[in-house]
Amino acid sequence: MRPTLSSVLLAAALAMCLLGSATAQADPNALWTIVHDQCVADEQQQHDPAPCSRVDLSRGEAGGYAVLKDLVGYRQYLLIPTARIDGMESAELLEPGATNYFAAAWRARSFVEQRAGGTIARDWMSLAVNSAVARTQNQLHIHVDCLRADIHDALHAAAATIGPAWTPLPVPLVGHTYWAMTVGGTDLNANPFTLLADGLASARADMGLHTLVVVGATDPAGRPGFIILADRADGETDAGGEELQDHDACPPPLPATPTTAK
Repeated sequence: MRPTLSSVLLAAALAMCLLGSATAQADPNALWTIVHDQCVADEQQQHDPAPCSRVDLSRGEAGGYAVLKDLVGYRQYLLIPTARIDGMESAELLEPGATNYFAAAWRARSFVEQRAGGTIARDWMSLAVNSAVARTQNQLHIHVDCLRADIHDALHAAAATIGPAWTPLPVPLVGHTYWAMTVGGTDLNANPFTLLADGLASARADMGLHTLVVVGATDPAGRPGFIILADRADGETDAGGEELQDHDACPPPLPATPTTAK
């Protein structure tokens, strides 16, 4: 039997309440409860992902994901695995054949763009996972939203110093020294979790202390790619890469043309 409209609205309201900061701090499993008990169940039983915007189970629950609107910001969405994965420190993220959740999150930017009213230039779009010490939820979630204007400008200014190997950025971002590297391609085929674990000394041993941020980019030749950013909690910073995002504003969408590149 399909749920009544009132029950659907009640479930959606409960989900939104669970995402409130006070409840999230009190219940670090709120996101897991919403995705597992509501979104996945509704998708399987009703073919309706509500209260999520999308549930993809093409790789089963073990490799699937959900896309959920966050309460913070008009445009911010979260990409959340449908498997129980705590966060940056989870070994499952580095297993051979693991779902590339960052790639799925990059595709999910379309939800941000829908709310923004059109296509956002790729170098303004960002994905972020906070470190274990900076997060409030014990379920992996990737923040999908626009980039802060000052971070956008700083990355453009430093673009010539960023290459295919990890290197410290010459300028701080929000007062922190991030490491950066580039990868090419329209889609995010490389897995940032693996790039971090294999590329930065000792990162694999303490992944939970790291944050990862992915920003769309275009090289001087006009080829699309990405900038991958990483920081590590050290007692002075909690490595919350979400701080590089803007949950209040996005730049104006690109003019609508048949050849607009995404």
